[in-house]
Amino acid sequence: MLSWSARAEAEPGAVPPKRELRGMWIATVENIDWPTQRGATPEQYRRDYRRLLDAGQRAGLNAVFVQIRPASDAFYKSSLEPWSKWLTGVQGRAPADGDDPLPFLITEAHRRGLEFHAWFNPYRATMDSVTRRLAPNHPYRQHPQWFLRYGGQLLYNPGLPEVRAHITRVILDVVRRYDIDAVHFDDYFYPYPMPGQVFHDEAAFRDFNPEGFEQLADWRRHNVNVLIRDLHDSIRLAKRWVKFGISPFGVWMNQSADPRGSDTRAGQPSYSNLYADSRLWLEKGWIDYIVPQLYWSTNFRLVPYPVLLEWWTRNHFDRHLYIGQGSYRMLESTRSDTAWRNPRELPRQIRLNRTYPDDASGSVFFSAKSLLANPLHTTDSLRQDLFRYPALVPTMPWLDAVPPQPVANLTLRRLRRQAVLSWQSGPPAADGDAATYYVLYRFGPNEPSSPHDPRRILALPRPAPGFPATYVDTTAVPGQAYAYYVTAVDRLHNESRPMRVVTLGQQAAELAVGEAPAGVARPAGAPAAVVAAQPRPGRPQPRSAGRPTGSGDSPEASAPSTKVKVKAKPKKRGFFERLFGG
Repeated sequence: MLSWSARAEAEPGAVPPKRELRGMWIATVENIDWPTQRGATPEQYRRDYRRLLDAGQRAGLNAVFVQIRPASDAFYKSSLEPWSKWLTGVQGRAPADGDDPLPFLITEAHRRGLEFHAWFNPYRATMDSVTRRLAPNHPYRQHPQWFLRYGGQLLYNPGLPEVRAHITRVILDVVRRYDIDAVHFDDYFYPYPMPGQVFHDEAAFRDFNPEGFEQLADWRRHNVNVLIRDLHDSIRLAKRWVKFGISPFGVWMNQSADPRGSDTRAGQPSYSNLYADSRLWLEKGWIDYIVPQLYWSTNFRLVPYPVLLEWWTRNHFDRHLYIGQGSYRMLESTRSDTAWRNPRELPRQIRLNRTYPDDASGSVFFSAKSLLANPLHTTDSLRQDLFRYPALVPTMPWLDAVPPQPVANLTLRRLRRQAVLSWQSGPPAADGDAATYYVLYRFGPNEPSSPHDPRRILALPRPAPGFPATYVDTTAVPGQAYAYYVTAVDRLHNESRPMRVVTLGQQAAELAVGEAPAGVARPAGAPAAVVAAQPRPGRPQPRSAGRPTGSGDSPEASAPSTKVKVKAKPKKRGFFERLFGG
């Protein structure tokens, strides 16, 4: 068996996976990432947000985790909690012109092919204990009994049923009113213990303990478990496609204290110190993904990255495991973990993640500012190597395993260097889902039509809902034949069967119409062929994209025989056929 170092260094420059979540956290608390200043105008904070998203898109990301409720406040219109001071400068003050930033934040992410995970901090109410600055509609004003002071902050008391009800109500308000893709929590549950301080929830332990827990620690864990379980069920009832994920502290328990734990020596494991039993949440299926914060280097002696990574790959219980990557560590002058000064450290961690292809399904970087700063040229490494090809977000079959219907009316018009493809969304699938975006593959002569190779993904078009899709390929080599495959993808990233159209690379203008590749069954009720609109007089007549008689299903089979040599394999089905059925 290869050592972790050999595994991480194996195959540098290897083809990245086609499906992998690649995200970044955008922290709003204390204006860490965005907005860059409090009280900015809507025009300013929109410009700054677009700048962050553009940087993430260039780096090859496909998801953002935006903190919209950092401390019982809101970056959106809410009747339950006040506007955030980190947005407008004063808590409770609305943005200029009555602006609601959240629809803009979501739309701009979706336009760039980025999932939008709405990040909530569930229990933090303030970053200080100065209550006179709280807005009149802050929950503390109406319900001071819900809160406890600890570590110079106000915190919700997780042991109160009314607190859990309020947190759930706040989150479901966002789920119902906004087009988010996921609800996301960070690592703050019960507070990190501080020397000489006590979290005084003894009264709640006495008054709200119907299960009769004898140990305070077990009761506290139960309180958090109930919130997670009930919120999971409520999200499902509100919108079945909205995911629920959590980013806990990276160590669940040390093996020295629990045989199920990791071989680490972390000071504050989440199970014992924060009362967050993330392993149980995964085992029960109460969350859809977990992003443990593995912010240590591969050489850190007390909590080695490879040891923790391997532990999480064995303990995610078939829910998605994404790794929280500490890209911010490269901006620090740390003396305790000097490996972060090596520009190879973060790429090494991502390559190590990929040696567990069935378990580790992606990375989320803390935070956006560190990616924008490009420390040690690591962002360049993502863009040019590790994330150099697009990736689809992994599917969640427990939420939705029904793919959308194939595209309709696929046509191609080619003249010299330009190939213009257009198509329309197919009818809704059996579960009512339509296409959210599309995958456009391009294959040249003698290239197998594999749907697993991200090098063949030309684009991931995402037209406005209800509008036909158009893509102009300006990189096609004149005189070269190509086969284009188009698939539809729903919002949970299930991919449809393909439609195919072939261009022969002729010097004269070409017009072609698409059809399903041979061996791929047409959906029920679909016409036997897709017919393009009648061309105007003098234009080339449309030809079918179907295969010549006796040829195979690979793209090269439709190229002119005088230009392309093809090895006939009449009995072997192509990758697309095997994947999509026949």
